[in-house]
Amino acid sequence: MDTIGSALAYYLVFLFSTTVHEAAHAWVAKLGGDLTAYHGGQVSLDPLPHIRREPFGMVVLPLIACFITGWPFGFASAPYDPQWALKHPRRAAWMALAGPASNLLIALLALAIIRVGVAGGIFVPPESVVFDRVVAAANGSATHGAAFMLSVFFSLNVVLAALNVIPLPPLDGSGVIMLGLPEQTARKYQVFLRNNAGLRIVGMVVAWQLFGVMYQPLFLAAVNLIYPHTRYG
Repeated sequence: MDTIGSALAYYLVFLFSTTVHEAAHAWVAKLGGDLTAYHGGQVSLDPLPHIRREPFGMVVLPLIACFITGWPFGFASAPYDPQWALKHPRRAAWMALAGPASNLLIALLALAIIRVGVAGGIFVPPESVVFDRVVAAANGSATHGAAFMLSVFFSLNVVLAALNVIPLPPLDGSGVIMLGLPEQTARKYQVFLRNNAGLRIVGMVVAWQLFGVMYQPLFLAAVNLIYPHTRYG
């Protein structure tokens, strides 16, 4: 693909994957009794309610990032009632886990399609793997676009799932921690995070540093799940 086409494709995959991520948060919150995001229209795979909430993080920043760096960096959020989370910390933890879990499911679906395509002779394992070349077309250009899109869907959602489970604020993993805490301790933990908003900046910086170290081995391990008889890295 040309540079502009690749950037737009990256953005569209980011938009879809982030929409699913936030819709999953909103849906699980609704199941747990918090209708805040539901009333905001975010229990939906329509990206518009999510864009209206975070237009800069969902549109402006990721498009700029795609064209300048090649990576669709951005952010989004689903609203929830903090008092509900304090009253039901375990439900809040499941809400936090739902986002990265949805990205893992997308990655697994892409993995399954790739494996079926390889078995059917539509795709082949590439000589080497990178973010947007996890699989290659078997018959030249006819399925090249499909191979590219499946690669991006797989890789980006592995990244979103893994990055978001790092247990540091403001990432979802900081909320998932509450699944392993006694309820009273979980409530104190929520109050601590709420009263120390500066930890979000520190947590994001540390998380990016950690992810920079863990990305390559994680990516190769994920790719090797697709090709059990081929090893990359």
